[in-house]
Amino acid sequence: MIPLLMFLAVCLALMLGYPVAFTLGGVALAFAGAGVLLGGFDPTLLNALPNRLYGIMENQTLLAVPLFVLMGVTLEKSKVAENLLNAMSRLFGRFPGGLGLSVTLVGMLLAASTGIVGATVVTMGLLALPTMIKRGYDPALATGSIAATGTLGQIIPPSIALVLLGDVLSNAYQQAQLNMGIFNADTVSVGDLFVGALIPGLIMVALYMAYIVTRAIIDPTCAPPVEDDSADQPPLLKQCVQGLAPPLLLIAAVLGSILAGLATPTEAAAVGALGACLLALLQNQLNRRNLQEIMISTTKVTCMVFAILIGATLFSLVFRGFNGEELIHEFFNNMPGGVFSAMLLVMVVIFLLGFILDFIEITFVVVPIVGPVLLAMGIDPVWFGVMIAVNLQTSFLTPPFGFALFYLRGVTPDSIPTTTIYRGVAPFILIQIVTLSLIAIWPSLATWLPDIVYNS
Repeated sequence: MIPLLMFLAVCLALMLGYPVAFTLGGVALAFAGAGVLLGGFDPTLLNALPNRLYGIMENQTLLAVPLFVLMGVTLEKSKVAENLLNAMSRLFGRFPGGLGLSVTLVGMLLAASTGIVGATVVTMGLLALPTMIKRGYDPALATGSIAATGTLGQIIPPSIALVLLGDVLSNAYQQAQLNMGIFNADTVSVGDLFVGALIPGLIMVALYMAYIVTRAIIDPTCAPPVEDDSADQPPLLKQCVQGLAPPLLLIAAVLGSILAGLATPTEAAAVGALGACLLALLQNQLNRRNLQEIMISTTKVTCMVFAILIGATLFSLVFRGFNGEELIHEFFNNMPGGVFSAMLLVMVVIFLLGFILDFIEITFVVVPIVGPVLLAMGIDPVWFGVMIAVNLQTSFLTPPFGFALFYLRGVTPDSIPTTTIYRGVAPFILIQIVTLSLIAIWPSLATWLPDIVYNS
């Protein structure tokens, strides 16, 4: 029961508001100390901790985290989103639900450019929400579409979530193969997850747009068309080209270099960071003040991620020291339904944990525990990773601790109650669950493109 108590203690401490990194490390050390005093834990297992921490620091894959964060924060300052939204609004605004479609498309392009959920939600909330409310959009539909579209940065590459998940899954896959006696272990690369997540991400975008158009057709008053009254703006074609060119060029540089095999995800992240800085420079937004804010924000996010990873490494080590992995392996093997039931249970647990925990916490706590066991049962690692990524995306929208809801609430007028935001995101949570179900039924949605790219 000790591994189960460790997990429950972490969840309880996180719900009480304690910092994630210190909670993971503190709970692990407390249980390890109690295990040494009372018996049942071998303290020599902690000798492996320095090597694991050094491995984190020299991990080339994790180097992509600060680079992608730098790229996202820089783009937030470069007015790319503002120019893109203006162009898309003029292009689609005349159609029913046109502003909603514009928000979805802009959010998709920002997700493929930045990979940061918070930046997208706040930017779209500041730029699009006032216009949508002024044009007569239902506040629930407006806030729901902005919050949900912002979460596309979780699944559409380049995504920081996929970078972190790829590293954790790679370790879990190697551990699973070692448990099976395979010592020349393969790995799961971040590039595999990037390519595997493309089709599911586009499916989700299509479902978002279909929902908005359907709502506009059923009830035209909730998403009315908007006449183009921008007589003082440049021609529509010119504005669309100027708005679309910067993000599309950046996407082509980052994702194109990965898909073409010209760069690893880490190298592509460096290209993206440089490209974002050049875009900000061309927009005259790379002044000293903005550059200082970009550096501080990048450092804060990077330190947070690595501190959590260090705490999670210690927690995972102590958890295995109490034979937690064997306990889960035995539990899954004894479940009726085999692999299907085990996978279903893990997906349900991750979804429920999304109501109270952040995606980083779930990635670093749950995946190292269940990953080796499920992968040893024969589950495709890319499909498994994409399933987790789509599932974790719901954690940004599920109250009470959905971070996209927090971000949007911070920039939403007081006249729109929080319950309206909750009501607005509910259909989009259902769409995410539908997407997850489609990937579960047809795993090739996640595995077909990686097979084509890497085996052709």
